[in-house]
Amino acid sequence: MTDAERQARHRATRATAAPVRSTRNPADRRSQARRWHDAVAELAKLQAQYAAWLDALPNNQQDGATADALRAICELDLAEFQAIEPPRGFGRD
Repeated sequence: MTDAERQARHRATRATAAPVRSTRNPADRRSQARRWHDAVAELAKLQAQYAAWLDALPNNQQDGATADALRAICELDLAEFQAIEPPRGFGRD
């Protein structure tokens, strides 16, 4: 393929395709330990929301698959995850 053909193909693709996104998402600058603590806190928050959902289910739905899944989530013991302190990394132990 010649340069002119390649350029024509590129221009045709650009003319018909969606606009190219030129911005990037910002990098996550949190440490791994901070990300771990944030993830465990998010899990605890979600578990509380699922517990409230389970409490709000009507009696006729207490034996269904949704209630079983919500009970399984609510029974998870997140205390073990909250007690974990990840290593700080090379040279900072």
